[in-house]
This record gives sequence, structure tokens and C-alpha cells, in this order.
Amino acid sequence: MVKNIIKKEELLKIKSVDANQDDKYIIDELVDTLKFNSSHCVGMAANMIGYHKNIIVFYDNNKINIMVNPKITSKSGEYKAFEGCLSLDGMRPAVRYKNIKVVFLDENFIKRTKSYKDFTAQIIEHEIDHLNGIII
Repeated sequence: MVKNIIKKEELLKIKSVDANQDDKYIIDELVDTLKFNSSHCVGMAANMIGYHKNIIVFYDNNKINIMVNPKITSKSGEYKAFEGCLSLDGMRPAVRYKNIKVVFLDENFIKRTKSYKDFTAQIIEHEIDHLNGIII
């Protein structure tokens, strides 16, 4: 089901909590909403559609990736970026990292560790900021 995008900053500033198997329906709604907005959106966090759960979805090489309870465990190559957000107006500055390593659960709740770089790393960092109530 495609959900409305939350735009109220006071709601976006609420820190999310870890998700569990009962929250699988949120993954489906996030994927549907990301696909619906794919012409102008490359990633989404669950709080963007009204759920304060640690779940993100994003495009990488035209494939949707799902991360449940993601945690960045290492990062390197700091740089300054300007980003847009479906929940916010305009472009805003952000500090990002060229290389990151993330520990997360996949859509089947299997633990994974994976490294990302460049724009994909930037997307993941942006969405994890959402989970932590950080607004660019």
C-alpha cells in the first residue's frame, strides 16, 4: 500500500526503535511507497511514512534493498554534500562519508554485514539519519 509522506519536522525528529518480525508489513508499505515515488526518490525510512521503526529501503543499481535495524559500524572519507528529501523542501547541506560498513537484518531478518561506497553510502547515511531523528 502506498502511504502518504510525513512532512512535519516534529514527527521526523522522533527517534525510531528496533523493528521485529511483527513489523514486516512496514517493509511492504515502504517498498510500495518508494516505487510510487521512484521518479524523484532513491530511499526511504519508515518514519517518512509514519512508523518509528528502524527500517530503510533504497535503490542500488536499480534494485530495491531493505535494511532492518541498520547500524553503521565504520566510515571513512568525509565530504560535504547537498541533499534533497521527499519529506523536506529544498536542498540542504550534510556531512557524509565515501565508504561505510553497515550491519543490518535483511527482509528475512537474517543478519548481514556489507560495505557501501559513494552515492549508495550517501543514501544509506541519509536514511539512517532519519531513523535517528536527524533532519538534514
